[in-house]
Amino acid sequence: MKGLIPRIHAPFSVSPAFFLILLITWCLSTLPRIVNATSLTYSIAAHEKACFYAHVDKVGEKIAFYFAVQSGGAFDIDYIVTDPRGQLVISGDHERQGDFIFTANYVGEYSFCFANDMSTFAEKLVDFEITVENEPRAEFPQRPSAPEISTNMEDSLYRLSGSLNVVGRTQKYFRTRENRNLSTVKSTENRIFWFSLLESALIVGMAGLQVFVVRTFFNIRKGQWV
Repeated sequence: MKGLIPRIHAPFSVSPAFFLILLITWCLSTLPRIVNATSLTYSIAAHEKACFYAHVDKVGEKIAFYFAVQSGGAFDIDYIVTDPRGQLVISGDHERQGDFIFTANYVGEYSFCFANDMSTFAEKLVDFEITVENEPRAEFPQRPSAPEISTNMEDSLYRLSGSLNVVGRTQKYFRTRENRNLSTVKSTENRIFWFSLLESALIVGMAGLQVFVVRTFFNIRKGQWV
């Protein structure tokens, strides 16, 4: 069986392309461990207060908070963000959407609450995302012979990640605009339908009233002639 195994006498060398592929694969497998994100869509009933929580392991981590009201009422919601001590971080009333990034100064659970107290009966559909990300960059494996390749690839990956985040934000913005415009179109269609129905009922009522008046008039005139 040993005669079937080929012997390689040439020195083994890794091409730069193969090294870049391994680096990209390692980065993609490491990024989910660096970033902890939660993207949800929640329907908040009238007079309801819903809270969500994100845990921070160490001081200095970046927390990104994004929300947008997709449907319901005037597309507004009250929100409040508090730190583990219960102190206010950010808040707002009757806001349609928001996009915030702040630094966690304390370890523990940060609460993100939405309140629909201003609505009497309208439910609010809120699309939000909470992201907890470590500020320092990940340490990538480097080859002693070509450290500049690893540095350039690291910078390129972070620029690509930033561009993808911008694209994601833009897609969320257009999704929100589409949902709101669709809700406006549906509301306008309903108003046109009920207005047309009311207009038709008024026309039929006026026609019936005219017939009644004319018949009453001729009946009175006929009684007077007799």
